[in-house]
Amino acid sequence: MSRRSRVVWDDDFVLYDFGEGHPMAPLRIDLTARLCRDLGLFDGVDVVAAGVADDELLRTVHTAGLVEAVRRASVDPRADVGRGIGGDDTPAFEGMHDSAARVFQGSVDLARAIAAGEIDHGVNFAGGLHHATADAASGFCVYNDCAGAIRALLDSGVERVVYVDTDVHHGDGTESIFWDDPRVTTVSVHESGRTLFPGTGYPTDVGGPGAEGSAVNVPLPAGTGDAGWLRALHAVVLPVVREVRPQVLVTQHGCDTHLLDPLAHLRVSVDGMRAAAVLLHDVAHEHAGGRWLALGGGGYELVDVVPRAWAHLVGVAAHAPVDPETAVPQSWLEHVTALLGQPGPSRMTDGEPATFATWESGYDPADPVDQAVMATRKAVFPLLGMDPWFD
Repeated sequence: MSRRSRVVWDDDFVLYDFGEGHPMAPLRIDLTARLCRDLGLFDGVDVVAAGVADDELLRTVHTAGLVEAVRRASVDPRADVGRGIGGDDTPAFEGMHDSAARVFQGSVDLARAIAAGEIDHGVNFAGGLHHATADAASGFCVYNDCAGAIRALLDSGVERVVYVDTDVHHGDGTESIFWDDPRVTTVSVHESGRTLFPGTGYPTDVGGPGAEGSAVNVPLPAGTGDAGWLRALHAVVLPVVREVRPQVLVTQHGCDTHLLDPLAHLRVSVDGMRAAAVLLHDVAHEHAGGRWLALGGGGYELVDVVPRAWAHLVGVAAHAPVDPETAVPQSWLEHVTALLGQPGPSRMTDGEPATFATWESGYDPADPVDQAVMATRKAVFPLLGMDPWFD
């Protein structure tokens, strides 16, 4: 394990809680932290807490109007404050501002530590809240810690950042905040907006004036599994990162791509997510000097999926990857049974090979995944000076 890796974890992260019955249950990150501890993953990395971001820091990516609205809703959740707050999607709750600002601060702290050379890898699996825009909360996301971390990197002197979003939902908020900034390349591989919220993220969405090619979107068809999903990551993310040569790689690891997730329609396994984490870790070492910030995101199967997926992420970032055949610790399983009255998964694998054919094996024009990948490559690669067929 490596002390050059850091995980931000704070027991107060579970206060980010939209209430009973909401899919974004804080239990998912509590069980993740417990599994990391029981697997020994926290033993060889720095584990640090997070403070609450002040308004000045939040305003580096959000408007004063949004911050004020969140503060008002935190005091009176029944108040009609607008800005995307309220209703079943992102309901207000007491203390919402502090809990969201704590997640935001945690990701910013890791970004600053990477920029300062204190660490190489940072993980905040409570983060990855990628739907919040500059002026509105959205999709369970109050403040956008992904954008806050990227802004902190830029403010620290970093000149090129690549952000890779593997959540099943399009990373719309982060993309929108940096739409016109050529220093930030956002890459989102997601289920197509034709079948899933937020209904955005198409191949022709390539960035604003002066930043054409800085937004890269791969909308995959519903039902895509490990082989297609990993092929898409390999066919788009690798060549883009190789071409842009970022000084820091920032990644979002929403695990709602899983076949058991109740809110979406991809069919990725925990093994596929582990393979993606390994792939992105290696890309960071090959093309970003090893500087890598990994964040959580969506994921709503609370026991079988989220804890294992993000424990694998922490293991990869700690240079202590967990063998998929590893037995889930009995202490963790007993906690789950006592808490929920249900069994947990016995091993750290879904038993899937998580293999895929690389793009170099050839393009199949009849394959819906290949069609999606090629549409993206044709739309974006020429803007980056790349050949959509061969790079």
